Amino acid sequence: MKGVVALLLCLCSVCACAGQEHRPFVRGSQQAIVAAHQGKPFILALWSLDCTHCLDDMVLFDKLKKEYRDLDLVMVSTDTAQQKHQIANMLQRHHLGNVESWIFADSFVERLRYEVDAQWYGELPRTYFFDAQGQSVAVSGKLKRSQIERWIKGQPYG
Repeated sequence: MKGVVALLLCLCSVCACAGQEHRPFVRGSQQAIVAAHQGKPFILALWSLDCTHCLDDMVLFDKLKKEYRDLDLVMVSTDTAQQKHQIANMLQRHHLGNVESWIFADSFVERLRYEVDAQWYGELPRTYFFDAQGQSVAVSGKLKRSQIERWIKGQPYG
């Protein structure tokens, strides 16, 4: 009986990991993300279902995650919580279903954008490269692999 219970617990944990839960991005989420990743570099990528360059960046992130297994990536969809299934499908399609994922969950999106960055006006894709000290570089537009790889190797993005 103990073996059956252990097997069921294992299966439950596998199922939970297969479909990463998308957290609601609300006031305070930006600070929570930065605090949770304190002391290590990470990428915060803001994207949307209808953003072509965002999807191009997802292809790039997929390749980089396969090559650099320790790449810490956080995806934040600026779409609505009602689109969570489409968002999950898009992340799965790009093999990013298991990365940390958030969805804008406040109808006052301007407040969320301002909280992320007072200099950000909603253009997508918008990507932040955080260093281990919590300092970030913001990049609007399509990313370049060579610049990300330099950042991964400890050089400033750019």
